[in-house]
Amino acid sequence: MEKDQEVLEFIVKSVVEKPDAIKVNRVVDEMGVLLTLNVDKGDMAQIIGKEGRTASAIRTILRVIGMKNDSRVNLKINEPGEEG
Repeated sequence: MEKDQEVLEFIVKSVVEKPDAIKVNRVVDEMGVLLTLNVDKGDMAQIIGKEGRTASAIRTILRVIGMKNDSRVNLKINEPGEEG
């Protein structure tokens, strides 16, 4: 498992009520790294945060990790029930 994925899973599991429901998919292409996060419907508000601040902070941390590894890291948070 890559460092960016490890950090994302650690942060998210620390915040949510149902850490076993977390799924992270990592895809690398010419645009960089795309991490796709799926969480339980009840945990969605915890991940997004007030006015999107939590999601924004997670994205900032992932961007810094990406810069350290000379790659661009993006995070997509799927709506509950959406896979991908």
